[in-house]
Amino acid sequence: MAEEIITPVYCTGVSAQVQKQRAKELGLGRHENAIKYLGQDYEQLRARCLQSGTLFRDEAFPPVPQSLGFKDLGPNSSKTYGIKWKRPTELLSNPQFIVDGATRTDICQGALGDCWLLAAIASLTLNDTLLHRVVPHGQSFQNGYAGIFHFQLWQFGEWVDVVVDDLLPMKDGKLVFVHSAEGNEFWSALLEKAYAKVNGSYESLSGGSTSEGFEDFTGGVTEWYELRKAPSDLYQIILKALERGSLLGCSIDISSVLDMEAITFKKLVKGHAYSVTGAKQVNYRGQMVNLIRMRNPWGEVEWTGAWSDSSSEWNSVDPYEREQLRVKMEDGEFWMSFRDFMREFTRLEICNLTPDALKSRTIRKWNTTLYEGTWRRGSTAGGCRNYPATFWVNPQFKIRLDETDDPDDYGDRESGCSFVLALMQKHRRRERRFGRDMETIGFAVYEVSRLVGQPALHLKRDFFLANASRARSEQFINLREVSTRFRLPPGEYVVVPSTFEPNKEGDFVLRFFSEKSAGTAELDDQIQANLPDEQVLSEEEIDENFKALFRQLAGEDMEISVKELRTILNRIISKRDGGISFLTATQRDGNGKLGLVEFNILWNRIRNYLSIFRKFDLDKSGSMSAYEMRMAIESAGFKLNKKLYELIITRYSEPDLAVDFDNFVCCLVRLETMFRFFKTLDTDLDGVVTFDLFKVGTSPGPWWGKRSRRSSFLIWPVFPVLFWK
Repeated sequence: MAEEIITPVYCTGVSAQVQKQRAKELGLGRHENAIKYLGQDYEQLRARCLQSGTLFRDEAFPPVPQSLGFKDLGPNSSKTYGIKWKRPTELLSNPQFIVDGATRTDICQGALGDCWLLAAIASLTLNDTLLHRVVPHGQSFQNGYAGIFHFQLWQFGEWVDVVVDDLLPMKDGKLVFVHSAEGNEFWSALLEKAYAKVNGSYESLSGGSTSEGFEDFTGGVTEWYELRKAPSDLYQIILKALERGSLLGCSIDISSVLDMEAITFKKLVKGHAYSVTGAKQVNYRGQMVNLIRMRNPWGEVEWTGAWSDSSSEWNSVDPYEREQLRVKMEDGEFWMSFRDFMREFTRLEICNLTPDALKSRTIRKWNTTLYEGTWRRGSTAGGCRNYPATFWVNPQFKIRLDETDDPDDYGDRESGCSFVLALMQKHRRRERRFGRDMETIGFAVYEVSRLVGQPALHLKRDFFLANASRARSEQFINLREVSTRFRLPPGEYVVVPSTFEPNKEGDFVLRFFSEKSAGTAELDDQIQANLPDEQVLSEEEIDENFKALFRQLAGEDMEISVKELRTILNRIISKRDGGISFLTATQRDGNGKLGLVEFNILWNRIRNYLSIFRKFDLDKSGSMSAYEMRMAIESAGFKLNKKLYELIITRYSEPDLAVDFDNFVCCLVRLETMFRFFKTLDTDLDGVVTFDLFKVGTSPGPWWGKRSRRSSFLIWPVFPVLFWK
């Protein structure tokens, strides 16, 4: 067998993760300290261009066919024939970035199916504060122009500052994609380009929902309500959303393309996005009536039914209250009863904003928490509850609800704790060019109040077999994000996000928006090993039959070399030669060979591992599944966190996720060796070991770093030995 080469690739990855986490804790990724996307610094690049007298050309998103797309807009496709990239200064003598503020007429759709994105951009123009969080002030084609612009976008929990040049795709003298109605205003076209850049191409933007754009422009979390199936307390939800500064939009579904922007008898527009701008209860002839204020972004075509601008209902409202409600309206804005709203409209979207986006001290703010996670085949991608054998391996997050909603928030209903859960899969648009699209995702919520006060450990299969979910996402669906609002009694709950089927890989973000303060934590096992004291027999105590076997195997020198150990193990292990691994794991006197006592230790270990393997090889096929491997490792006395399980399965399982006996034994031998070695060095039992040159030289594998805490023990010392190449 060739000598195994150790590469510290895992250490580099872990180091990068630690550095990233520290940067986050210091505020990197917040809006006021946005991450420079791809490391591009707008101010530095602009200054460099001004100094050299050149216009910026973005090599990270160059004006080439690949930036347009990969299929319908791919290189050599008919739709991209004749496209040229031009700067606005090459088209007009006096191009403008923004003229008289950003308005909806700045956003006209081109040849790209990204109306969802343009609707979100148009909604931004209604809120100047939010708009300029995305479109920074001070950009111009006149003062300090260098062909470079920048925008800030929220991407999966982080704000990124995205730089673009102003080379835009043109065809027949016109912009191919988004453009302004006036033709001389370019902020919206450049914002679309920045969004295409972070998603890999313009074509990646084709198809989507307005809420996706809402979230990437605000960092908020969106709820959807089908008004035909709306909850009974929807009006209270709308009132609280408005109090929190949320963005609310609604629309009327169309039955065919012929209905698009068709106007109803009472002047509502089908297939058109309205904004909800207010809600109020008024006393009408001795009864309280719920009203809702709407805005048509067109600035015209208003509702003509009850409670419209000139309707008779206003005559029966207190004059002072009537004036207060009507004086605050703008063109295109109107009131209607909530009952009519529920009957006329089809869908409501609420984008709840994060506290950093809400500057007013009078606005009630959400309490928010965000977690990042991964699904990896064979280790943390267990699928939904339809797959009980693997569902339990999915990432798990605990929520502790302590405070109930304010009494006036739920009226006559039973009190509870309101919160919104949102599960978002990451980078799926960017991966379309590789044939990967949205996975079908969802989540389930389990009550764990009887486990209150216990350590935040990953729940095992038996728990989910014995307990039904208390709540769940409304459906599993192949959207970027699934979100649901809940109200549950105070207590502790565990959220399990998953793909619908097992072994579907992906990265995700789980967000928790709560009315009141709440505690959250990710559940994961702490790294530890509960190993029995190893029985070391003297030569006199070893059974005579075993001695005879040893003499037969060892030969005249009465020691087993690497070559001899290889031969012995090959009788047990058919596929992998583990000679060096096993010898390293059990050799005690440093001479590179195994004596009788050392071989006895190894033999007993293998017998123990064999009994465990047989227990979990249920079909007696000679291999177990990756998920059974996880249970077998725990049965052997090891507690590992999910990141280690991901790496172990990657290293020791076959492409079909099967783990045979030799892989299983190699893994356990190395695990046990490293734990026992660490325990030997941790003489004061404080979980910290200090290494000097001698200890490094005599360790059973290369060691990096001066100090190693128990929690990171398997990050530095064990990774090289566990994952030898």
